[in-house]
Amino acid sequence: MANIQVILSEDVPSLGDAGDVVKVKPGYARNYLLPQGKAILATKGKLQEVEHHKRVIAERVARETKTLEALKNALEKTQLEVPMQAGEEGKLFGSVTATAIAELLAQKGFEIDRRKIALTEPIKDVGEHTVPIKLRGAIVANVKLTVVAAA
Repeated sequence: MANIQVILSEDVPSLGDAGDVVKVKPGYARNYLLPQGKAILATKGKLQEVEHHKRVIAERVARETKTLEALKNALEKTQLEVPMQAGEEGKLFGSVTATAIAELLAQKGFEIDRRKIALTEPIKDVGEHTVPIKLRGAIVANVKLTVVAAA
């Protein structure tokens, strides 16, 4: 089956940036991109309007980037502390995962999707850690997380 052209209305990882005209499989477009509002079909009329869409999308991305920069600054000022059961050498009996960090951030008033928390592996020892949170593209907030041994 032939690929179809769509115009991305927002950044899609590993596919393209907002405003790009890309070819995708029909099922991907029909089942994911179009219903989610991430793309519109690229008809002849729409291709002529793509410049207008690029301006509109660029303005929206600029507003979102400004908002995300403010969120990044607020996140970087946040200190998280997690009490966990630990052994004598500072090794945790469990681990601190992205889901746990997302819950801690939610308690502080930040609604961050756990998939944006870029832990390479769960935290398994006591001490201070820097947790990167990928908000969008190059906007990454580094949150300070302190894991303490629970009494």
